[in-house]
Amino acid sequence: MGLLVASVVFVISNLSTPSAGQQTIPNTDPSGEMVSADGQVAAQVVNQAKIFIHIIGAVKSPGIYELDAGSRVVDSVFAAGGLTSLADQSSVNLARALTDGEQIFIGVVGQTANAGVAHSDQNNLINLNRASVAELEGLPGVGPALAGRLVDWREANGGFKKKEDLLEVSGIGDKLYSGIKDLISL
Repeated sequence: MGLLVASVVFVISNLSTPSAGQQTIPNTDPSGEMVSADGQVAAQVVNQAKIFIHIIGAVKSPGIYELDAGSRVVDSVFAAGGLTSLADQSSVNLARALTDGEQIFIGVVGQTANAGVAHSDQNNLINLNRASVAELEGLPGVGPALAGRLVDWREANGGFKKKEDLLEVSGIGDKLYSGIKDLISL
């Protein structure tokens, strides 16, 4: 009788559905069957990480959205209701992975590069202390990984105090620095 009750409790506890933001990930043995440590059918629940992004520009509902970690720019566009009829799809890499706290700008067809971008100044210089990963990728020689390191360095060090601080970021040497120093501001 005790074994029957324990089995029923085990089965019922495994029938519950995960709460919002969680997904069920099966435990499998080498044969592919879902099993617990004691050989019973089981699954474990894992929280799925979330990120926040701010999407602006030519989308139907600009704003701040919570997305799953690992989301792409295209996911943020869908969250914002899609592109407007004036949107320039080539103004942003829709397949790029997003990072937490990032701002995405969707340009308008015929708009010049960086026009309307919140993190460039009146001379269209990219502000190192406010630019998003996507905006930093607009600098020559700066790809997604390096742009991410720039943001990480900025956050870890309280921002860039002088342009030469760039040389402290892994991946930026004298040659790259000389190629971008006149395109940035603080």
